[in-house]
Amino acid sequence: MRRTVTGFLGALAASALLAIAAPVLAQSANDGHEHGSDDIYRGYFDDDQIASRPLSNWEGDWQSVYPYLLDGTLDAVMAHKATHGEKTAEEYRAYYEVGYETDVDRIVIDGDSVTFFGPDEPVQGRYEDDGYEVLTYKAGNRGVRFIFKKVGGDEEAPAFIQFSDHRIAPAKADHYHLYWGGDRAALLDEVTNWPTYYPSELSADQIVEEMLAH
Repeated sequence: MRRTVTGFLGALAASALLAIAAPVLAQSANDGHEHGSDDIYRGYFDDDQIASRPLSNWEGDWQSVYPYLLDGTLDAVMAHKATHGEKTAEEYRAYYEVGYETDVDRIVIDGDSVTFFGPDEPVQGRYEDDGYEVLTYKAGNRGVRFIFKKVGGDEEAPAFIQFSDHRIAPAKADHYHLYWGGDRAALLDEVTNWPTYYPSELSADQIVEEMLAH
């Protein structure tokens, strides 16, 4: 399902991410060791490591990476994944075309305000913490979705937004996957479309460098 501003009014917005690096899900857990930051990024952690996070962890001006996939900027990232994964570069590109797809090309988060910039007029909502959910994926690893519900703002703004950024405790995000829609529970079931955002201040080349580093 495509993430669009106009979609806020109608269909349930899909969402629930695996992670920016799909090959991570193919890795198996390494049992019997203390979970460090690399393990957490890959989805292996203990419940007592999870802690609630404030919306300020995602504060800032953010850009979608979907246009960079479409214009070929991320081709080097797809090629890099192919050398380490089980798909060709073309197959990875097709996978991320579904994952990144959205027409919300910019999001600004300031205090409790979240503004979505799409093909029409921006829509803005005010949000408060609504807890988190732990998801278990088929590969055996897990992810945490941090959830916020709308308490004011434009009617067109989504009722719920859910963040996934490979972190499970308070920390400033350097990128994130966002899920939004009108049904809190339904959003947890979507694992194919996960619009992804990086700071707007980053250039295309800097985003490529960030992705290659992971």
